[in-house]
Amino acid sequence: MTDSQDRNQKIQKLRELIKDMDIGMLTTIDDDGTLHSRPMSTNSEVEFDGDLWFFTYASSHKVLEIEQHQQVNVSFSDPKAQTYVSMSGTARLVRDRNKIQQLWKPQLKAWFPKELEEPDLALLKVNVEKAEYWDAPSGFVAHTIGLVKAIATGEKAKVGENEKVRLK
Repeated sequence: MTDSQDRNQKIQKLRELIKDMDIGMLTTIDDDGTLHSRPMSTNSEVEFDGDLWFFTYASSHKVLEIEQHQQVNVSFSDPKAQTYVSMSGTARLVRDRNKIQQLWKPQLKAWFPKELEEPDLALLKVNVEKAEYWDAPSGFVAHTIGLVKAIATGEKAKVGENEKVRLK
């Protein structure tokens, strides 16, 4: 398998894992060096190709944080499905009006009342460099069987898949 095929398969797996998780927690580095997280919506539109896109106001504090420290993390979780994804990389502000129009969804009006006419409207582009995911059987029975088996055999529980993925 070529590196390109392997990369594409890993991206496809990550896409599948996060496609139904609308909210991710974006973590940036604040002015004082501490971590600062906030929920960000993918607007149920994840065509993950190694980049994540989020709408924002260009004048927001998170943008100032990113201008100082481009390193960010975005984490997604679906506890019901026992699926968790952590992605790290670099972020930057994008003011490309064509890209904004391409990604715009009517429900965004709740946060951006002026819609596409909002002069401060921009995108945060997160270029994902590394990711890690945990994907376990989602059913209570499957999860319980894995735990019981581990207790009975004295071995570590194997209740799912965990993989680190390097995209860059």
